[in-house]
Amino acid sequence: MAQNLKFEELPIEKLRWRCPVEKLDLKTSDDVEPCDWIIGQDRAVKAIKLGLDIKSIGYNIFVTGFVGTGRMTAIKHLLEKLKKKDSIPDDKCYVNNFKNPDLPRAICLPAGEGKLFRKDMENLMLSLKKNIPSVFESEAYKEKRKEFIKESEEGQKAILAEFEKEVKKESFALVQIQIGPYVKPDIQPVIEGKPISLAKLEKQVKEGNFPKEKFTSLQTRYEALAKLMEDVFKEGKEIVKELEKALDALDKEVIVPLIRELIKEIKAKYENEKVQTYLDEVEESLIDNLDRFKPTKEKAPEGPLAGFPFVKPEDEFLEYRVNVVVDNSETKTVPIIIETNPTYKNLFGTIERVADRGGMWRTDFTRIKAGSYLKANGGYLVLNALDLLIEPGSWQALKRALKYGRVEIGAYDPFYLLGTSAMKPEPIETKVDVVLIGTSYIYHLLYHLDEDFKKIFKVKADFDSVMPKDEQNIHQYACFIKKICDEDKLLPFDKSGVGGVVEFGVRVAGSQKKLSTRFTIIADLIREASYWATNADSKVVKHQHVEKAIEEWIKRVNLVEDKIQEMIEDGTIMIDSEGEVSGQINGLSVYDMGEYAFGKPTRITARTSMGRAGVINIEREADLSGRTHNKGVLILGGYLRGKYAQDKPLTVSASICFEQSYSGVEGDSASSTEVYAILSSLSGLPLKQDVAVTGSINQKGEIQPIGGVNEKIEGFYHVCKAFGLTGTQGVMIPHQNVKDLMLKNEVVQAVKQGKFHIYPVKTIDQGIEILTGVKAGERKEDGTFEEGSVNFLVDKQLRQYAEDLKRFGAEEARKEEKS
Repeated sequence: MAQNLKFEELPIEKLRWRCPVEKLDLKTSDDVEPCDWIIGQDRAVKAIKLGLDIKSIGYNIFVTGFVGTGRMTAIKHLLEKLKKKDSIPDDKCYVNNFKNPDLPRAICLPAGEGKLFRKDMENLMLSLKKNIPSVFESEAYKEKRKEFIKESEEGQKAILAEFEKEVKKESFALVQIQIGPYVKPDIQPVIEGKPISLAKLEKQVKEGNFPKEKFTSLQTRYEALAKLMEDVFKEGKEIVKELEKALDALDKEVIVPLIRELIKEIKAKYENEKVQTYLDEVEESLIDNLDRFKPTKEKAPEGPLAGFPFVKPEDEFLEYRVNVVVDNSETKTVPIIIETNPTYKNLFGTIERVADRGGMWRTDFTRIKAGSYLKANGGYLVLNALDLLIEPGSWQALKRALKYGRVEIGAYDPFYLLGTSAMKPEPIETKVDVVLIGTSYIYHLLYHLDEDFKKIFKVKADFDSVMPKDEQNIHQYACFIKKICDEDKLLPFDKSGVGGVVEFGVRVAGSQKKLSTRFTIIADLIREASYWATNADSKVVKHQHVEKAIEEWIKRVNLVEDKIQEMIEDGTIMIDSEGEVSGQINGLSVYDMGEYAFGKPTRITARTSMGRAGVINIEREADLSGRTHNKGVLILGGYLRGKYAQDKPLTVSASICFEQSYSGVEGDSASSTEVYAILSSLSGLPLKQDVAVTGSINQKGEIQPIGGVNEKIEGFYHVCKAFGLTGTQGVMIPHQNVKDLMLKNEVVQAVKQGKFHIYPVKTIDQGIEILTGVKAGERKEDGTFEEGSVNFLVDKQLRQYAEDLKRFGAEEARKEEKS
């Protein structure tokens, strides 16, 4: 029934774009300058420049795009240019808060002054620790001290002598009474030349050995003397207090001028108000704690720690130290921090804690450590979005820092494993431009689910994976090749080698009009092509070496493809590449393994019968069909109704199936293939098994473009080659995909020799003619199709189904009436 029809085939030049190497203005890649600019990302570069130049709050940048499109390289390049325009940021220091040690104070000083301030404070303490003890050990100081002490002792002795005289006059004596480990002064009456306590006398009175009247008299005089003794000792304490005041005044008289002079020298160096206030507090604290500078004998610990060797504290004057958390003394430009491990501690710092010998955790302001965010103050911080989001606490802390323009350093301990610290350092005002690098999926997820995100990341820089294929960009490819060759000391590429890399860029881009900007992949090809050229003892890298590199790369990663090919060849996976079968067709699928994608044919079958089920998607019934595939099946049902059910009901049950498919089907690129199988089953016309099909359809029967066209064509070609090329085999593709063809040389040569064919198709009618060899048939004015055409046979069968179903329904109704 086949008719002599002619079909359009693609000319050879449209199957693969060839780089016009004769137009390249170079002999080798050494003739061009190495690329030090950003290629093909004008849109993203403009967005990044905008975000970096605007200093208003919220103009941070989120960079999206495929890995390998030069996102990090572009950011580094732009930041290197911009950093020279800005001033160097301040040093950040923390000092002790003498009024509240749990709230350390933050001080900002011009770059380099933080280290100087720390050194000045260290020198101050060294000077005081050296000079103050010297003053205390001086003869003049000791003499004055002795005079004050002697005068005090004489005053105490005079008072005590007068008191003893009074005691003796009353026939009493001043004695020392031992009470446990202590000695207490007391007065006792003298009886028969010996002091005796009132308690013993009272006992003698009770025994009748001592006159009661005399005891009463002694008791009265004792109370008067006890009161006098209390006054005497009180007066003695006052004399001691006066001595202490005098000695303290002496200490201040000789030491305070020294302290003030040294602090005055430091004050003169720093005009910072916070530094001046801090130094005032330091002066006050030092004056109040002069005793700490006096030489004392160190005592070993007692009690439970007695057995441990005595360790002197690390710094007995620690509260006077300066903790420089950010030192920009060596910084020549604004900071650019690329944080590859954005944990909370690394980003925002921490307060370190140490365990003392008693096992207790302790900390102080000198253990405050800055993170990358504070170190990037006044500059730029670059982070990977995914790494940031998976670290506990990091994202929330970053949002707070960007919203409020300040950073608070604290120990992040969400599980309270080490206990919490009461220390809360003073927040530091910051201005950091943050650049996040991530995928579009993460960007949109944050944009829609996090209200703060759109306020603090107002600039999106989207890196494209392709760029126009023009002379300028081809030249930039050559410059990129030169850059990689120089960096990795590779062999230069000749014209053909450059052309091979450019052609590979077109293949990766998926369109003859585009070049790929995924330069990580391109750079790997350059390195591997140089390797194979070196192995071949070539002085330059040629086109053949580039092809060799691609071929070897495929061999490394195509194990799954080879296994599937083996299963097809041995008949485990049933594929026909010759003959004709009704209701059966070869569809084309792409297997994406991540680093590598390949195409293989899949047998699709259709079975039709009278009924009302419509199109039955077996994959969907088995929960193996994706949403896009389900949509494609529904569309083809719409096409069938629009084409054949305008004058009758569509009373058909048509089941379609991807045979030997067990892992799920997604995509609508097989929807046209499924239509052909259904039309074949309805018309009874067999379909050519040597022509595979790809392409989606709309409800009007128009063929729509699909992805992976090169992989699909090559996949069917390899199957046909394995079974033997007959000269009739080929692939039908959507006509819109012609511009995307970048086939392997082997396939191009097979088409050139007439062993393989590629048919661009626009409509279902055009495709069914190629598959059946029978004219599709136009609808005539009376609503019928041309007799003998595919559409005529399909319409005839559907009409027969409708009549049979109507007749069957009437017979069933009569049977029900009789019963």
